[in-house]
Amino acid sequence: MSTAEFLIVFGSCIATILICRVVPLFALKGRELSPGTQRALELIPPAAFAALVANDLFKPELFANGIGDGVMPLLAAAFVVVVAIRTKNLLACVIVGVIAYVLLMMVVS
Repeated sequence: MSTAEFLIVFGSCIATILICRVVPLFALKGRELSPGTQRALELIPPAAFAALVANDLFKPELFANGIGDGVMPLLAAAFVVVVAIRTKNLLACVIVGVIAYVLLMMVVS
């Protein structure tokens, strides 16, 4: 790739980032959003996090060593869901998830 091609691609990326991230900030600055829009925007971070976690929980490679190795992360995630619903505390979810996974792996091994 030549320097000119690289600069075109790099400039296009920078322009896209600016358009998608900076322009909405300036366009919405000082405006009051409707409650429905605010509620929808509040759901973006949990949805993104859930997508990342689901990507790791449902990998076919997890079941390569047997059904037990594939089910352990799902069982640990079930414990985390219960804690998340009750406490709504991210730190508690992380601690319970790690402890549940370790204990489940100790029981299976």
